[in-house]
Amino acid sequence: MKITREDVEYVANLAHLKISEDEQDAFVSDMENIISFADILSGVDTGDVEPTFHALELENVLREDVVTNDYDRDDLLKNAPSKHNGCFEVPKVVE
Repeated sequence: MKITREDVEYVANLAHLKISEDEQDAFVSDMENIISFADILSGVDTGDVEPTFHALELENVLREDVVTNDYDRDDLLKNAPSKHNGCFEVPKVVE
């Protein structure tokens, strides 16, 4: 695919970029190289390849849920700046 300066200006405008004349020429060349590489990749036969979602196999490591009471309520509340009926008391933020 042939990239023109108008294509580069259009993309730069979409990205809200201001590029100079010299930069436009460089971007024309760079964009042509990128698109030609993508064309090479699109020609590769991938019919026998399964889709990959992750590069590495992922497996969840789960443990059983066990209910414990490790903390005493009074110990948790002893450093609270304000408490009421065994709960943290916080300032009202909604009118």
